[in-house]
Amino acid sequence: MIIHIKANTPEAKIAEMAQSLSGIRVKTGDGELLVTPSKTKEVSEAYAAFAEKTFVFDDDIQLASSKYMSEKRSIKLGSVEIGGNSNNTIMITGPCSVENEEQIVSSAKLCVELGVKVLRAGAFKPRTSPYTFQGMGLDGLKLLDKMRQQFGLAIITEVRDSTHLDAILEYADIVQIGAKSMYDHGILKGCAKSNKPVLLKRGFGTTLQEFVQAAEFILSGGNEQVILCERGIRTFETKTRFTLDLCGVAFLKEYTNLPVILDPSHAIGYAYGVPDLSRACVAMGVDGLLVETHPNPKVAKSDASQQLTHAEFTTLYNSLKPVATAVGRHIV
Repeated sequence: MIIHIKANTPEAKIAEMAQSLSGIRVKTGDGELLVTPSKTKEVSEAYAAFAEKTFVFDDDIQLASSKYMSEKRSIKLGSVEIGGNSNNTIMITGPCSVENEEQIVSSAKLCVELGVKVLRAGAFKPRTSPYTFQGMGLDGLKLLDKMRQQFGLAIITEVRDSTHLDAILEYADIVQIGAKSMYDHGILKGCAKSNKPVLLKRGFGTTLQEFVQAAEFILSGGNEQVILCERGIRTFETKTRFTLDLCGVAFLKEYTNLPVILDPSHAIGYAYGVPDLSRACVAMGVDGLLVETHPNPKVAKSDASQQLTHAEFTTLYNSLKPVATAVGRHIV
């Protein structure tokens, strides 16, 4: 249950309500809320006088529920707004990892040439094997910051664990929580205290319920700027890296109030399929795409097989515009 507390309710009474109802207090721009696990339709008589309005849910998808907020939350990523009434589909691109200055400068220049406003690249890489490239760390973040200052791009980069969350918050415009870190409560609660947009990726073995509940940790901590990212789930199929769950995307669009971005690169794991998947994603009317590109994918230190060359990405980017127009969207 979500209870909107009436303005001027005494602090002591709010604290009493929170304790009695096992609720979490959430302060928003519209006032204070109390989010409780209760599924009872009526607020007890003792507290009814302090409730402006209440919302009851069947499960713990509450703040993210379209039953609570029918319109998508509006979130600004750099100079671009997604969600709300914008009808924007934002393009985010860049290499899997920051590898050196020459590589990331080339990637930033590609964004500027095409009008892409958000540059992605990992500085801390949560790899499956301990023997592979783990990222440049703080030096990588500083290179990304340099790209922001030099080219005016917004930066999104991934937090691997809570030990370097503060550094990510300092340098990134948008914080990415990767599939392997989706259950990390230290990261979720740390991001909840921030005022920066958070792109939360779905774990590859995660149900939709678990995925949105992870977003609830951030929302209930006071950060309303949460974006969901579908990046493929593990199924019985072995010919592709993962399976992009477009059925799940349909669910998220229908039943949540959070913008949805798709990552076809990580889903298929092979560059040949990224363009077709990207066009399918845009045709669903989603809020954004995350596509990996590299100046020379053959020498990439991570995810080499799935990254597009700059020429391939340029062709893809131009092909997406008529698809977006056909479904009433704008590629930005």
